[in-house]
Amino acid sequence: MPFEAFVTLVVLSFASAFTPGPNNALVASSAVNFGMRRTLPHVFGIALGFPVMALAVGLVLGEVFEASAALRAGLRWGGGALMLWVAWQIATKGGLGPEGGRPRPFRFIEAEAFQWINPKAWIVAIALTAQFIPPERPQGAALVVAAVFVAAGLASALTWAGTGQALRRILARPARLRLFNATMGGVIAIGVAFVLAG
Repeated sequence: MPFEAFVTLVVLSFASAFTPGPNNALVASSAVNFGMRRTLPHVFGIALGFPVMALAVGLVLGEVFEASAALRAGLRWGGGALMLWVAWQIATKGGLGPEGGRPRPFRFIEAEAFQWINPKAWIVAIALTAQFIPPERPQGAALVVAAVFVAAGLASALTWAGTGQALRRILARPARLRLFNATMGGVIAIGVAFVLAG
């Protein structure tokens, strides 16, 4: 990959990772509700899950996804529905968990799997891999793209979780915490609405 293309990839990856979206809202909310230590599996699930998805998109799935309108529609609406459920869980309970049970943060594997239903993740993965992975020799470039996404995802998730951790003291009162959780759930739901409307 030429150096100029690499620099552009790094800038775009970090910009897309740090902008508000479902992953960032979720880790901030998790750190507020459960603390940084219990949020770290979620952070690492994002940092590794998205690059694995981007690698798969770059090597195989991007072409399949672009060729199938049914697959795109299924992901868009099915992923949107699951994300709205997650938004509701965050807004009403501050985390995942059974009805009437104690909420809990995302586990590592759940955060990894979440990338596959996150429409923003698909949009970013397809857009950036289409720009930086040549179809005739994709392997090396796909690994570079995935490595950049590991760094961008880890930096972003840690920053947003750190922000959530810093807000814990301010949001210690139940009324403030309920308002924060409702706001984070609303941010996720609004993001889903924009993707579904687009």
